[in-house]
Amino acid sequence: MKIAIACDHGALNLKREIIKYLSSNGYEYVDFGTDSFDSCDYPDFALPAAEAVANGSCDRGIVVCSTGIGVSIVANKVPGIRCAHCHDSYCAKFTRLHNDANMLAMGEKVVGVGYALEIVETFLTTQFEGGRHQRRVDKISAVEKKYCK
Repeated sequence: MKIAIACDHGALNLKREIIKYLSSNGYEYVDFGTDSFDSCDYPDFALPAAEAVANGSCDRGIVVCSTGIGVSIVANKVPGIRCAHCHDSYCAKFTRLHNDANMLAMGEKVVGVGYALEIVETFLTTQFEGGRHQRRVDKISAVEKKYCK
C-alpha cells in the first residue's frame, strides 16, 4: 500500500514520526512536504497529497497540521476524497469500516505521537465493510457529483 503524506510547519514532528512508522512497517510512501519549520500554508501540501489519492497514484493519504482541521478541509475539496479528521482510534476504525475514508487528518497539538501512531495503524489496517455502508458512500459520491462540476 502506497501512502501520500503531507504536513505544514505545525506538524512536521508528527509527520516525521508517521514516516518512521510507515517505513518500519513496510509501507511505501510519497512525502508531499513540508520539510521545514518555517511558516507555510497547509493547502500547498495537503492538496497534492489528496490529488495523489484521488488519481490513484497513492492508495491512501495522511495529512497533518496543528489541529488537523485545515488539512482535512483542503483534502475534502478534491473530488473522490473522503478525508476523516480523527483524534482517536475508534473514529479511525469506523471511518474505514463505514465511510471507506481514503485519507486521515490529525493534529500534532491535539494527539500525542504514541496515540497518533495507533490511529494510523488502525486507519491503515481496517477494511471497508461494504454492504449497507456502500449505499451511503454512493450517496456521498452523488452529492459530490452534484456540486463539484
